[in-house]
Amino acid sequence: MSDFQSYLDQLAGLDFSGMYGDDFLHTWDKTTDELRAMYAVAGALRNLRERNISPRIFDSGLAVSLFRDNSTRTRFSFASGTNLLGMQLQDLDEGKSQIAHGETVRETATMISFMADVIGIRDDKYIGEGDAYMAEVARSVDEAFHDGVLDHRPTLVSLQSDSDHPTQSSADMLYLINEFGGIENLKGKKVAVTWAYSPSYGKPLSCPQSLITLLPRFGMDVTLAHPEGYDLMPELVEKAKGYAAETGATFAQANTMAEAFEGADIVIPKSWAPYAAMERRTKLYAAGDDEGINKLEKELLAQNATHMGWCSTRELMEKTAKGQDTIYMHPLPADIAGVSCEHGEVMADVFEDHRIGMYKEASFKPYAVAAMIFLQKVKDPVDTLKALEERGRARWNQA
Repeated sequence: MSDFQSYLDQLAGLDFSGMYGDDFLHTWDKTTDELRAMYAVAGALRNLRERNISPRIFDSGLAVSLFRDNSTRTRFSFASGTNLLGMQLQDLDEGKSQIAHGETVRETATMISFMADVIGIRDDKYIGEGDAYMAEVARSVDEAFHDGVLDHRPTLVSLQSDSDHPTQSSADMLYLINEFGGIENLKGKKVAVTWAYSPSYGKPLSCPQSLITLLPRFGMDVTLAHPEGYDLMPELVEKAKGYAAETGATFAQANTMAEAFEGADIVIPKSWAPYAAMERRTKLYAAGDDEGINKLEKELLAQNATHMGWCSTRELMEKTAKGQDTIYMHPLPADIAGVSCEHGEVMADVFEDHRIGMYKEASFKPYAVAAMIFLQKVKDPVDTLKALEERGRARWNQA
């Protein structure tokens, strides 16, 4: 009860009115107050569920998901988060739709939106394409609503684009808030966001970009480390520097994992593709150049292979603030050396040391999804949360 009231108290001091009726496509679209409100609502919703109080605000409703890339955690987190609020989920399989027969984005967006309350989209493969697609869907449902075709406008939530992964970084923040006992305790914590070796190529840049643009907003000192040539989108690196300057945090760049790990309170090593290479791949796909794509893939795999030493080991963990007890994070699935691949992002013993922590990290994502939707659908979140608790409807009825 006291925890629940603390979340309401946090909300009372924040200005998040701009979230109502809006979409959630990037964390940098939101004010710091709006992000804090989302974390507080996520905590309140989790508190209700763990006390067996139903947090459903919908008696009926449809959530539509569109995954243009593979997913486990985000797919089921979107399903769980929308169900938590009372909606049923329908996954849009483009292969079974009329898109192959020439149906436009505008038409698809409108047709899936009848009586739908939220649309979640993952489109992260090609630079510029995911954000552009989500923006077109948003424009389309706006138009259909204003034309009177839709009786309301469904909310859009990005489940990962080519630039940002807001549900993942929000889950990461919730995990860290929980681990350090409050958002105010994150200021001054040193975080290593580093590249790590993978035997595959083309992993999205959006995970590290999500982290470097979000963590400094709460006063966390971030070191970004990667081999030469594995740059992220330059405009987002600049955005990270700007946020760090605003909060008095630091944003540094390094060329070795060891430098980034030195004294770190949190380490987040994950592979990603070089920005320049992803731009090339996008152009090759647009041109239908299969031969060029195959050539690029071979080049990138060979380039990755020269950096196999970028792997999280117990020796590297000893350089951190608390050695083996330092928080190790990963959005999963990780490339585990000797388990899922011969050489990978992390040694098996390090992964096993931190496996439970990473599973807990992932457990916050459904609540992040639900909180994003809640704030975009509820005019008065504080009163609505109070009403849910006072109603006291059991989520799980037992004799």
